[in-house]
Amino acid sequence: MKKAAILRRQFEACLLGGAIGDAWGSAFENLRISDETTTYYPGQHKPTPTAWSFTDDTQLTMATCEALCASREFRPDLLADIFVRYYKEKRLHGPGRSTLKALIELEAGGHWSQVGRSGEFAAGNGAAMRIAPLAFFNIISREHVRTACWITHRNDEAYVGALAIFLCLRAIIAGEWTGNNNLFELIIPALPHTGVRDRLMEINAIQSNADIRRVARLGNSGYVVNSVPFAIFAATRVTRIGMCEMYKSIIESGGDTDTNASLAGQIAGAFLGIDHLPKGLLRKLAAVENYDWVRRIIEKTKECIG
Repeated sequence: MKKAAILRRQFEACLLGGAIGDAWGSAFENLRISDETTTYYPGQHKPTPTAWSFTDDTQLTMATCEALCASREFRPDLLADIFVRYYKEKRLHGPGRSTLKALIELEAGGHWSQVGRSGEFAAGNGAAMRIAPLAFFNIISREHVRTACWITHRNDEAYVGALAIFLCLRAIIAGEWTGNNNLFELIIPALPHTGVRDRLMEINAIQSNADIRRVARLGNSGYVVNSVPFAIFAATRVTRIGMCEMYKSIIESGGDTDTNASLAGQIAGAFLGIDHLPKGLLRKLAAVENYDWVRRIIEKTKECIG
């Protein structure tokens, strides 16, 4: 199979893997799933509904795809315009405060370079969650990653979190991460000294004796220092426990379940490839509202890659 065709299939698996994590995790965000197998309920127990749905994790990733395909280059002004269009069309479900601030100010005429939230409260994972498509276009540089983040998150931690996801995917595309070597040691040297890098180093030091639930105790909230390193670690477990168990362990750990599962799903999906995504999860994903729209954008973007 030609290199371009392989890259397109990796891209498809990456985005579908992310969409599965987003949709599955969205029903459990910031909830902790308790083990009720030994709990007695008088009468019939009705578990909490767990309907799958897409959030801004998937929706803004689709916006990024549209921007890349529209110009075949990276244009932050175009990306910002598409963000605003999605906002006006009410396509976005659950945007964080940094993203919402940027959207409101962009709609009012603000410049893309000035509207993003800054300071410590801008250190969320909202930039990392939508950065994946950039990794599949060879025109994209680290500076493009920073610029894409800056539209909504003018914060170095947010940028480095997005960069870490970008570098993980680039390591997979280049064949540098095989599943048997250490992904952490491939990306840590390429990251600036930040809290994200420090947490990756902390996890790297314990990962041989850790599982997803243990690493979650270091932090799994929407704070990028917690979310991105946790999601990367979870993705590296996929060769041991499989993709279904990876998602389940992330979600059962609580915290920002949709974004954590989406980020891990993007990395694991790109690594495993489209033929190895669980068929049952793909069937369930196909039943989610707006799946056809997501699928159309993925297919259109595949034509722009390679």
